[in-house]
Amino acid sequence: MKKILIANRGEIALRIVRACRDAGYTSVAIASEADRQALHARSADEFHVLKGNAPRETYLNQQAILAIAADAGADAVHPGYGLLSENETFAAAVQEAGLTWIGPAPEAIAQLGDKVAARAIARRAGAPLLPSWEGDDLTTEKARAFIDEYGLPVIVKAQNGGGGRGMRIVREKADVEGQISAARREAELAFGRPECFIERYIESARHVETQCLADAYGRVVVVSTRDCTLQRRHQKLVEEAPAPFLRSDQLARLTDASIAILSAVGYRGAATCEFLLTGEGDIFFLEVNTRIQVEHPVTEEVTGVDLIREMFKIAEGEHLPDSLSPVRGHAIEFRINAEDPWADFRPTPGRINQLQLPGGPGVRNDFGYAAGDSVPPYYDSMIGKIIVVGRDRQEALARAQRALGEFRAGGLTTIAPLHQAILSAPEFSARAAEGFKIHTRWIDDELQRLATIAKSFAVSAEVTEENQLDMGPAGGDESLPANVEPALYRVGVKAPLSGVIMELCVKEGDTVHLGDIVAIMEAMKMEQPVVADVAGVVAKINVGQGSFIEMDGDIMGLN
Repeated sequence: MKKILIANRGEIALRIVRACRDAGYTSVAIASEADRQALHARSADEFHVLKGNAPRETYLNQQAILAIAADAGADAVHPGYGLLSENETFAAAVQEAGLTWIGPAPEAIAQLGDKVAARAIARRAGAPLLPSWEGDDLTTEKARAFIDEYGLPVIVKAQNGGGGRGMRIVREKADVEGQISAARREAELAFGRPECFIERYIESARHVETQCLADAYGRVVVVSTRDCTLQRRHQKLVEEAPAPFLRSDQLARLTDASIAILSAVGYRGAATCEFLLTGEGDIFFLEVNTRIQVEHPVTEEVTGVDLIREMFKIAEGEHLPDSLSPVRGHAIEFRINAEDPWADFRPTPGRINQLQLPGGPGVRNDFGYAAGDSVPPYYDSMIGKIIVVGRDRQEALARAQRALGEFRAGGLTTIAPLHQAILSAPEFSARAAEGFKIHTRWIDDELQRLATIAKSFAVSAEVTEENQLDMGPAGGDESLPANVEPALYRVGVKAPLSGVIMELCVKEGDTVHLGDIVAIMEAMKMEQPVVADVAGVVAKINVGQGSFIEMDGDIMGLN
């Protein structure tokens, strides 16, 4: 390999650009029109523009990406995470074009990327599994039959893809149909595949995982464990390595199951095996991510292993070393998303007027944006990650308090205040297993308490005109759009964010009550219901399904 095309964007694309430079490869970036001035594009040795902005016409456009690879003379492709990273069709097309695919074989992606097929492999490997329904077509009737047998709650999951997309918890039998529809819609949007399955849901479990590497000669190693329990809407926000408070027998079960599953498919490359750890200490296999993970830096910081460069070496046909560095110290990663945590994690795209990143001992910043850059509404909301490392977990927690206190992002709202509140919660900062009482829905359950804690930080923060601690979105212009005749309606239902109208739930002439969901929007790969804040009759709908609308634009008018 000499010239690597990076089929991704944002901070992971920049991370791979840097790894290419370290290893002596030439990097080729791709960028949508909205990302033309993005940091990853500016930093690569060369970059090429994909026409359009929507993911389907840009970063998911396999033909366009392969055409750029050919034009650039690239001889390898690294897919990063998300987007096409777990698409076996794209992996096969890369190889058919004569390029090196820096990842597992397409056959392995197909086997493990399909969660139902992966569960069958895990079952044969002896890994423990939760009850599930894994047929060809999940219907409302089949889901209700599963509930009759196993009880509530259950979770509907996208069969393909990951990152928390296409997942819906069902706690009431009457909600089954709507939740299956929502999961399918989100799965189709994120992965281009709507298939879902249903599984028994464990309410108060931890999410633990293993970072694995496998070479082409049958050697599979577990580099470290991680804990990724702190999530919102099934999407990770805080990750740490190694997973704290694991017993030696639990570590052995995680390691043995991971190696057995990956060995069963002749895996090659980087992979993450994910598991649930119940309060009773039981472990259940969830899935395999056949790619590098967002949270890979915490493993790198406690092992000294550059996982991206190890992927390069494996793709070049090198053997894994006989032994890797042991785990030393403790690392914690905080995802910095452009979202308002106190407004249902509403995405907040916009221009970053100021970006002050923390520094000092034990602090690493992996960001895909710089001051002056704009965060577009078309893609994931994560702008970067703050990673801290210490000799032990308590030192890492102390450094995290300092690092998050130094962080500033002006011009848009981020979830940094939420992270500060999390660090102040005794359930998270516990020194012993008995006090470590977090679970995968802990943030959702405790959000109001965390908001109260965060407001105490805001009160004590110095607020200036140049650098405001933004605890919520700025107010919008209440006037009607220039192209809409005010006399047509009394009040407009406004878009809570910039994004695409996925579904209109009412039509002109319908009666709308206060609190009714009138539309479903998608922005930054997240669904957002639009709720009527007044009652009335729909007089005019101003947008069509599939159209883009700016924040505070009138979706419809009510009389």
